[in-house]
Amino acid sequence: MADHAISVGTTEPFWTRLRLVLPIYYMVLVAALILIHLPGASDYVGADNDDWMRLIEVRDLIGGQGWFDMTQYRLGLAGGTPMHWSRFIDLPIALLIQLFGQFLSPEQAEAAALFVWPVFLILPLLAAIGLGARRLGGAPAMHIALGLACIYVVTSNRFLPGAIDHHNVQLVLVATIAAMLVDPLHRSASFALAGLCCALAIAIGAETTPLIAVVCLVVAVNWAWHGAAYAAAARAFGLTLALAVSAFFFLTVPPRLYANVTCDSLSLGYFGIATIGGATLFLSTFFLADGSRGKRFAILALDGVVVLAAVLLLAPQCLQNPLNDLDPLLVTMWLNEVTEAQSALAQLYREPGSFGGYYLVGFFAVIVCASRIVLRDRVEAHAVLLPLILASWAIALIQVRGAAFANLLSILPLSVLIAELRRNANRNPEHMGAGLTFAVATLFAVPSVWMLGGTFFTEGSDGVINRLRGQISKNAVPGEDCASARALMQLGGLEPTTVVAGSEAGVKILRYTPHRVLTAPYHRDQGGMLAELRIGMATPEAALSLLHGSGATVIAYCRTDPQVKMISEMEPGGLYAALAKGEVPAYLQALPKDPASGFVLYRIAPGL
Repeated sequence: MADHAISVGTTEPFWTRLRLVLPIYYMVLVAALILIHLPGASDYVGADNDDWMRLIEVRDLIGGQGWFDMTQYRLGLAGGTPMHWSRFIDLPIALLIQLFGQFLSPEQAEAAALFVWPVFLILPLLAAIGLGARRLGGAPAMHIALGLACIYVVTSNRFLPGAIDHHNVQLVLVATIAAMLVDPLHRSASFALAGLCCALAIAIGAETTPLIAVVCLVVAVNWAWHGAAYAAAARAFGLTLALAVSAFFFLTVPPRLYANVTCDSLSLGYFGIATIGGATLFLSTFFLADGSRGKRFAILALDGVVVLAAVLLLAPQCLQNPLNDLDPLLVTMWLNEVTEAQSALAQLYREPGSFGGYYLVGFFAVIVCASRIVLRDRVEAHAVLLPLILASWAIALIQVRGAAFANLLSILPLSVLIAELRRNANRNPEHMGAGLTFAVATLFAVPSVWMLGGTFFTEGSDGVINRLRGQISKNAVPGEDCASARALMQLGGLEPTTVVAGSEAGVKILRYTPHRVLTAPYHRDQGGMLAELRIGMATPEAALSLLHGSGATVIAYCRTDPQVKMISEMEPGGLYAALAKGEVPAYLQALPKDPASGFVLYRIAPGL
């Protein structure tokens, strides 16, 4: 289906013009988010630990920490923890805070910036989804896709006010890449934008690198298949990818780390592989501009050998999951409890009601794309979307976080299907089967329907009600609050020191107090995480030397912290278990408990 020109002067009806209907969808969606989520919100920062840590990182940047210095000096053992995140996310948030700070208090400026940033990102997300669907199935598919995207935003936590981690930006980039690759005219501008988005996705976070590799393979195979008709698009993609990833490397990596290879961030490994891959594709389109299809696939195979050699030479360790190197104790006590790191089987075992919401929409979309290809219906577009959705879905089988991308990409092919089924139902209003098929397909395309349906099936109506209530923030029970500013007021009043606390409390302490903490849930802080675990698991007598070794002088004990409870149950003779029973070692001095806080503070007695 040809791409439609979208301009103000066109004679097309208003409702078919993306640029005119997009603001309406956006404003209605933002109003819905405000009405649903803000009345019950108790904080202006998102609920995810990554949102809190991002704010801490932004504060450090505003406070004068260097652009290239990604160390979180108040986290972990001596010397701090080098974070693997990108300044490309810190920068716009910091600029917004400084802008609002011209006429608001510091806290109000943060709140305003943390509202504006994720809500703004909804606009390019809707634009990408709407454009991609219009290119696939015209205006009807566009509207259905925009509706599905609105449901996706409302029912997920990635674009809520306060959600400032990098996942929402990655979703926008992936949606934009998909919309550009299904351009039926193969315009160079579309593919250059796709290449730029691929480079930025690599620079922002390594989670998307497998998907970006599939995108590169899709573009290369399409060039080998189509030849001259696709050459300009492939050149634009390859050249932009190579140039952009090079620019991002030098803009974010300090010279002293040019030779380092890390598998969780942009470094020499990903920079070298992406640059070589983009450059070889760019050059190949010139060498065989008029060659046969067989010759193009032959040179593409040669390009693959060159890229594989680069991988083996520069970063062979990155062929595995970066988390495979975690200490076994951390895997047991931390990683196995992280929801987004669970496999499909683990998710099915732990929370079977949510399984469908993570996996069945993507599976449905894979079937639809494959069927379109077999039926020779818009083959090229569905041949592009199929590997992207399938790759995201396969990643989700290993780590559930991939489901967010699979569900988002599934909107494009499913919106086309739903638009056609709707048209069939309208043509045959008396045909019950047509209407029923349309209704069922629409419901099957919504992850939250599977989620709520699965929850009802496994937990009954009470489970559904509890899940819906979980969308609204609830205040902590007095005396058990270990997350709010009020709960940490007493700890914040102490002289700055190193604090031992559970992993979940780590980022809260960093946000609300001047102290450093041993642990927060980040894999680069292995030393600090292990130190805290061993202190809590050790006998009270043995824990004293471990406390001295870590430099800690205060223990902030929260009995409701999940990891603290796990340690107490696993090691009933350990320090945390003793504190839970009120058995305080002689070397610890208990401070008067703040009745509004869930923390009990213990100070190591001087001289011990």
